[in-house]
Amino acid sequence: MDCTHLNLSLTRMDTDKKNQHYEDADIAQAARCLKAMSHPLRLKILCVLGNKAVHVQDIVEQVGTSQSNISQHLSILKEKKILSFKKEANRVYYYIDDKRMSQLIEMMREIFCS
Repeated sequence: MDCTHLNLSLTRMDTDKKNQHYEDADIAQAARCLKAMSHPLRLKILCVLGNKAVHVQDIVEQVGTSQSNISQHLSILKEKKILSFKKEANRVYYYIDDKRMSQLIEMMREIFCS
């Protein structure tokens, strides 16, 4: 696949934003997120999560690797402050904790998975 779809998405950007000031903290957060997402398995986990909280075992089944492998990658995503989790009884559910990250995942789905 070429980058035509990406170029079309970028041309939709508002031209008034070209002179926008970017905060260093936001740029650093974006770089951390993109670096964490650059591993195919972590990207697949994020795609599985989408906009919902998902139980670890369901992530394992949908991604198709061992629970220990998934746990290692979930830890990295938590460390980078991309994911959070909630516990219900003895079950742990993970979810994307940053709305911007959810938007990025959705945009990537539209561009690369359609």
